[in-house]
Amino acid sequence: MSALTVLFIGGTGIISSAAAVRVRELGHDLTIINRGSSSIRPAPAGVEVLTGDVSDPASIRRAIGDRCFDVVVDFVAFTPDQVQADVDLFTGRVGQYVFISSASAYQKPVAALPIRESSPLRNPYWQYSRDKIACEDLLVGAYREHGFPVTIIRPSHTYDRTSIPVTGGWTAIDRMRRGVEVVVPGDGTSLWTLTHHADFARAFVGLLGLPAAVGDVFHITSDEALPWNQIYTTLAAAAGVGDPKLVHVASESVAVVEPEWGPGILGDKAHSVVFDNSKVKAFVPGWHAATSWATGAREIVEWFDADASRREIDPAAESAFERLLAGARAFHA
Repeated sequence: MSALTVLFIGGTGIISSAAAVRVRELGHDLTIINRGSSSIRPAPAGVEVLTGDVSDPASIRRAIGDRCFDVVVDFVAFTPDQVQADVDLFTGRVGQYVFISSASAYQKPVAALPIRESSPLRNPYWQYSRDKIACEDLLVGAYREHGFPVTIIRPSHTYDRTSIPVTGGWTAIDRMRRGVEVVVPGDGTSLWTLTHHADFARAFVGLLGLPAAVGDVFHITSDEALPWNQIYTTLAAAAGVGDPKLVHVASESVAVVEPEWGPGILGDKAHSVVFDNSKVKAFVPGWHAATSWATGAREIVEWFDADASRREIDPAAESAFERLLAGARAFHA
């Protein structure tokens, strides 16, 4: 494949930063447009960086002028009005427009496993997911009616070394190390899939500039589905804790006590998810997710341990844990 001209809207997030590295590894020309640089995930060498704010579509239009691109990827479009602004801006100016949706859009509760791209989309618990579904509907209509060259990607829980994929984040690891109890939503036996961002990026970038991917949808996840209990104990082992004190609290109770956690738990993490990745593997031959959660957990702990300023306790999470634990003790008294 000859070098592509690629535009990333957003480019310093968990997924987009790894994708940017992969795009440059393959020799493509990459332009990133966002509100500003990131010290945690800086743009790779050789990337053109423009300034614009997706909340102000005119600023995006000014930044790119009359340029055309082989591929445009919007990592920060979450609502139909944002997607419509992209359709209006890039119609006739792009060979492939890639929308980052979410695997949380799949029907909850899950009707059947494994989840395939053809699985129904419906999430009554989480507005974020419903908005992604609405964005997909808009883009499918634009493709069918006008030939707008969209490819839809549904990541599941993708992480990097800076992101701790358990409720409470670093606060949960700190509590494990202090030998105090950590709340696990649910009974800990439902299956969950964690995908390292570098693994995601290799499959994702393999779809860019691929004519057969236009008009289609793909999820990209690891094939490793683990019970939440194992996710926590693996993370604890990476942090040097052999026997963490895990307390299981009903997901519905967690949602009541800490409403900010509720939609993401009830609308996604409370349900077993196992994905069939055969479709993306057929389009990107030789790809598989190579990073185990055990390896990823060690990367996370090493990154946080390397700088004390990263190991910040969240008072709100600490308070939520204590309230949930008090409720659990009262229930069992």
